[in-house]
Amino acid sequence: MTDDDLRAKTASLMPQLRAELEKLVRLPSVAFEGFPEGPVEQAGAAVAELMTAAGLPGVRMVDIARAPQAVFGARPAPPGAPTVLLYAHYDVQPAGEDSAWASPPFEPTERDGRLYGRGAADDKSGVIMHAGALLALGPDCPVGVKVLIEGQEENGAGGIEEFVKANAELLSADVIVISDVGNYSLGVPTLTTSLRGMAAVDVEVETLEGAVHSGMFGGPGPDALVALTRMIATLHDDAGNVAVEGLKTIAYDGAEYDEAAYRKDAGVLPGVDLIGSGSIASRLYGKPSINVIGIDAPVVDGAANALIPKARARLSVRLAPGQDPEEAQGVVTRHLEAVAPWHVKVKVTPGGVGEGFLATTDGPAYAAAGTALAAAYGKDVVHYGEGGSIPLVAAFLEAQPKAEMILWGAEEPRCKIHAPDESVDLGELQRCVLAETLFIAGLAETK
Repeated sequence: MTDDDLRAKTASLMPQLRAELEKLVRLPSVAFEGFPEGPVEQAGAAVAELMTAAGLPGVRMVDIARAPQAVFGARPAPPGAPTVLLYAHYDVQPAGEDSAWASPPFEPTERDGRLYGRGAADDKSGVIMHAGALLALGPDCPVGVKVLIEGQEENGAGGIEEFVKANAELLSADVIVISDVGNYSLGVPTLTTSLRGMAAVDVEVETLEGAVHSGMFGGPGPDALVALTRMIATLHDDAGNVAVEGLKTIAYDGAEYDEAAYRKDAGVLPGVDLIGSGSIASRLYGKPSINVIGIDAPVVDGAANALIPKARARLSVRLAPGQDPEEAQGVVTRHLEAVAPWHVKVKVTPGGVGEGFLATTDGPAYAAAGTALAAAYGKDVVHYGEGGSIPLVAAFLEAQPKAEMILWGAEEPRCKIHAPDESVDLGELQRCVLAETLFIAGLAETK
């Protein structure tokens, strides 16, 4: 088929693809502890059914250690043609309180051309991209295709990375497409060139055998929460730059991020300063960040008038691409131990880690991806970093060191992934389906 034929075919498929996306969004596939397993299993089965209907042979569920099953299917490559592996995930973040949403999180609702619902963007839109491309190409697909769609990406507790490394032959491919990212801005075609790494640590401070009255003992008595907050305060300098020696930075040379756009996308309140120094993009994609994402402390309402004997916080450390995450955990641990005041008892426990990623941009598949994306959008492609982390990318590269890695997708800042009122722009989704269709159709010419 010609590019015009594929464009027309993709457009004709969109009502069907939207219905499939709505079906997936209705399934609350939250693969976190404490949530029901049934919807996760139903989502996996729905994805397998969708891929089978898209014409992919041999679709089956494969076991993943400590995680729901993943969907796998494969079409052999014609002689001399390359093989592309398409990755996405069908699990979603918890929705939080329904009251924070303008419409129920698991009832897909369209407003102003956007489909709202948990997972509509992250990453069920990626599942739809892959299914749409396969449907558009049909049995005449000129290259080999493999699909791996997992069910526990969001909490990272499963063994998908182990599976990828242990099944290099099963997953062997010339090109790997990750659809769990997105565009610099709505309507701006983007190829992701880097991902930050990640390293989490929990820090616990103990000062007293138990809570004691703040009037009778406050003053000389060391409060664990005060000690912990003093330690946390040393992680940044007065400008907000990370101040932990040993955390690295890299030079960022991709597209810039306009400050006004960043403020709007992040929801920064009027009059509140941004932190750190350098361009917005360099702070997001070339430097580390440290955030307190959880803290154990008494709630204000009903708090006892007592000194706190024990306090704990979880730190999320995002790393410049190229830094070893376990090395970074050690650096942060030593910093916290060194700055602990008053000889308080400190325990630092390492959490999850993930390596960053720097794309190789001079390969034939990367060029073909740029050509397809530009054709789908009718404008030049932007090359851009991504502040988030996808640890699985490093596992893919370890298992398939010669494969080219393409990161793109229908997500963009207005999608509000992981937040209330997550959504995907339906026009953006159609353009991304078309881009992937054109890309796969053109891959045969790259080998």
